Amino acid sequence: MKKAQKPKKVVLAYSGGLDTSVILKWLQDVYECEVVTFTADIGQGEEVEPARKKALQLGIKKSNIFIEDLREEFVRDFVFPMFRANAVYEGEYLLGTSIARPLIAKNMIEIAKKVGADAISHGATGKGNDQVRFELGAYALMPNVKIIAPWREWDLLSREKLLAYADKHGIPVDFKKRKGGGAPYSMDANLLHISYEGGILEDPDFAPEDNMWRITVSPEKAPNKPQVIELTYEKGDIVAIDGKRMTPGKVLAALNVIGGKHGIGRLDMVENRYVGMKSRGCYETPGGSIMLKGHRAMESITMDREVLALKDDLMPRYARMIYNGYWFSPERKLLQGLIDASQATVNGTVRLKLYKGTMMCVGRSSKDSLFDARISTFDDDGGAYNQADAGGFIKLNALRMRIAANKAGGKSKRK
Repeated sequence: MKKAQKPKKVVLAYSGGLDTSVILKWLQDVYECEVVTFTADIGQGEEVEPARKKALQLGIKKSNIFIEDLREEFVRDFVFPMFRANAVYEGEYLLGTSIARPLIAKNMIEIAKKVGADAISHGATGKGNDQVRFELGAYALMPNVKIIAPWREWDLLSREKLLAYADKHGIPVDFKKRKGGGAPYSMDANLLHISYEGGILEDPDFAPEDNMWRITVSPEKAPNKPQVIELTYEKGDIVAIDGKRMTPGKVLAALNVIGGKHGIGRLDMVENRYVGMKSRGCYETPGGSIMLKGHRAMESITMDREVLALKDDLMPRYARMIYNGYWFSPERKLLQGLIDASQATVNGTVRLKLYKGTMMCVGRSSKDSLFDARISTFDDDGGAYNQADAGGFIKLNALRMRIAANKAGGKSKRK
């Protein structure tokens, strides 16, 4: 490697685990560069301060260790905008991992600019989606940044090789990791969800054991009594639960607890990765599942039919943008503007009944409601709607089919 190609300072997305600790030392050895560590708290439910201690143990200067609490920013600026679009990937996935990556990339680039780094590094593998998401985000925000992805460069492609490297270089390793303990699959958690993949889950016909799930009870063990919650919306975002106003981060955290208690939000699916392969993943998204249900109910009475249909038409494309890593792309930003404009009237309250893994809307109201009981009633509407008008409406809409039928009938007679 030519000396000119080596970066002087690299910002590493650092969790403090085995992989990123090995990467930290590997960067110092192979690239002979100064390493800056960045650890994001996005609600993964684990203590992030140990990452600081471990980075210090590995020789990182105190001024080069960044630990940021991003929970509120995550929900306010990433999760909420995504849910205004009712985004679902391939009909099921609520994009919990996908939406976290652009936030991490954004903060890595901000730190790189702050400390004068010319490169960033991450622990995503060369087979997954996360490498794409991190790097597309980074390039969009810092076009000339150098990106180092060790899993695409090194030969440490097994747990045994990683442990051997850690032993050789005195890198502290968790006892469970060393003894092969812990979960027989990989996990990734944030305030929106927990994902499980790899290991024993690579067989799509293998049913995960119930003790795999961390934040939801099984529907069979959920309370026998349903719970009704009221969500208050302002411009498409939840601002209160049962009348209590909360910040975006607090809203999602509270809904996770409520939904998890009732066994809501479990998903087992095979999805199509952007790099081309199919992948089996299991997900827990209790709060997000409630948010989606409530938001659609709120839109049902406050949004014009054709505006809602247009949003629904665009949603799969919007979801693919997020899944594939194009959060900072001009097309996603353009589409977000349309989506956000559509939410001006999405205000009011929705009541949801939660029971043993199920949700049902049992009430919705809004000062901006387009529902007019005088017109929709099956009883006497006092002349608000002239039912005789429907005949002409139907006949005009049938015109093309009548012409085609007459044409087909004429052909059959000639035969």
